[in-house]
Amino acid sequence: MTQTSRHQQPTGASEASAQPGAGPTTGPLTREELQLSARNHSMPLEALRRDVTPPGLHYVLTHFDIPDLDAGAWHLRISGAVERALELSMAALRKDPAITVPVTLECAGNGRSLLSPRPMSQPWIQEGVGTAHWTGVPLAYLLGKAGVLQNAVEVVFTGADAGVQGGVPHHYARSLPIREALRADVVLAYTMNGAELPPQHGYPLRLVVPGWYGMASVKWLESIEVVTTPFTGYQQQVAYRYQDSADDAGIPVSRIRVRSLMVPPGVPDFFTRNRILAPGPVLLQGRAWSGEGAVTGVEVGIDGTWLPAQLDKPAGGFAWRKWTLPWVADPGVHILSCRATDATGATQPLEQNWNYQGMGNNMVQQVSVTVE
Repeated sequence: MTQTSRHQQPTGASEASAQPGAGPTTGPLTREELQLSARNHSMPLEALRRDVTPPGLHYVLTHFDIPDLDAGAWHLRISGAVERALELSMAALRKDPAITVPVTLECAGNGRSLLSPRPMSQPWIQEGVGTAHWTGVPLAYLLGKAGVLQNAVEVVFTGADAGVQGGVPHHYARSLPIREALRADVVLAYTMNGAELPPQHGYPLRLVVPGWYGMASVKWLESIEVVTTPFTGYQQQVAYRYQDSADDAGIPVSRIRVRSLMVPPGVPDFFTRNRILAPGPVLLQGRAWSGEGAVTGVEVGIDGTWLPAQLDKPAGGFAWRKWTLPWVADPGVHILSCRATDATGATQPLEQNWNYQGMGNNMVQQVSVTVE
């Protein structure tokens, strides 16, 4: 595809559409949604016990096909409103200063399938999340080498993955405001948890933007362009927006809304995944995170009664925080919940955050447990 097709103007279709014209539905999952669900990958909730998510358990959302790239032939272009354009090989990047950042990434559509009516796209339940240690070159360091011009407003990141969405052929591309791109913790990562990036996680190089929903962390990165006008590519202008309706221009999705999740206690029924637990003491546990501010508290709901949980220290400014609460399980059916609050005062809602594309639904998780 040409560079023009990568940055083609949007046509008005929404990311939520599994096919042109498809809107929210109250019907059963469609074949298109099942295809997306089979291609993408959620994190099993029992993995919340781990401080760091192994790559094979970390969530994956891939819009198009996973590119088959040769790191030896690959190079990164930095161009646009800069004093000097750069073209860098992987060998050159690995000689630059490196940082390691622990980051919780969450898909912006996490929780979409719980909405009613249900937007038609990847049918996440609540497991579209994971936390990893990302190592690579600080983006600000490379932008400093290139010399960002004073009239620059955004930085556009384009991946090697290409396809058609909403009738628009394009490479996956997103932009960040200059102030976000120059943050010290935004990293061009070439390792995940100390090992080479797996193909599904963006090999050989990806962007990681701490605190933002995962759509900002462009994978299979090929080019970085500093621009003097706002980027209007499909994934920026049409997809990933909070809309009230198909005709609403909406506002862009950016930082992760506060959320907590619980490790479902006991053991599951194979088909229904309903939980079965023996009576007696049990330690309820989970993780909480937010892209807006530090998590300051987690409450655990037991049949509607909310109790404060114990919080561990976070692994980093944008990594999840472990919480625990001892509970004595009495025989019967119980509904367990958890809700987090962050430093801005934001708390998870008990009801759905409905919007046309199904973005940022951070409603409180509920787990039904049968104690017998």
